[in-house]
Amino acid sequence: MEKIDRRYLVQQNKVNETDNKKAVFAKVMHAKDGKFEGVSFIKNKEKASVMTIADASAVIEWAASKKAGAHEYVTKIICKGQ
Repeated sequence: MEKIDRRYLVQQNKVNETDNKKAVFAKVMHAKDGKFEGVSFIKNKEKASVMTIADASAVIEWAASKKAGAHEYVTKIICKGQ
């Protein structure tokens, strides 16, 4: 039986760009007590936060409501292996 990969990243692309090389990835920021504070989007996929599907959904909600210019980006959850 094949093991399903349950590790996810959040990826953003500009609406008008289709090149995956221009994608940015979510890096989750937490307070010292572990409380979610927000997200930074970085170019380095290897340094991006790996998360569960629930955490990734929370990141997308945060980005849609807090990030300036959110309407200019397509934000999606991808499997870590992609």
